[in-house]
Amino acid sequence: MVHGGTSGTGLSIGVVTARPSDDVVERLIGGATRTLEALKVRRIVEASVSDCFGLPLAAKLQADSGEVDAIVCLGVLIQSTTGLESVVATECGRGLQDVQLRTGLPVLLGVVLVDSMEQAMARSEGPGGYNLGSEAASGAVEMARLRQKWLPLARS
Repeated sequence: MVHGGTSGTGLSIGVVTARPSDDVVERLIGGATRTLEALKVRRIVEASVSDCFGLPLAAKLQADSGEVDAIVCLGVLIQSTTGLESVVATECGRGLQDVQLRTGLPVLLGVVLVDSMEQAMARSEGPGGYNLGSEAASGAVEMARLRQKWLPLARS
């Protein structure tokens, strides 16, 4: 079985965030950054956009820059009575999947879609220390390593 590995040594990882009006994304960023530093990632390339709908384009631009080995996208959407957040979450996820399939660069989804602020806080360092940003960051390192293992095979 091929495994990507968890050493971030020598990797550059992009972290693209959607700016909210609360500190949930700050907690997600903190989790992602702590994890990337613990995994010894060489460089973290940060960017931010105004909302989750902008994450796919920012990820595409960062992927096209050639500066990163993988990208982590972070944001929070709290459901309202209009249901717009579900549409944005669906399109954000679809767009990020499209970016990674078109570019061949891993793009990890760390966008929280919840019904309340309490749920958002729980997914960004709630009980037990769970942090979706941290999970997405470790996944980015693993996928970057997996890509490195398979790319030489594809070029042979």
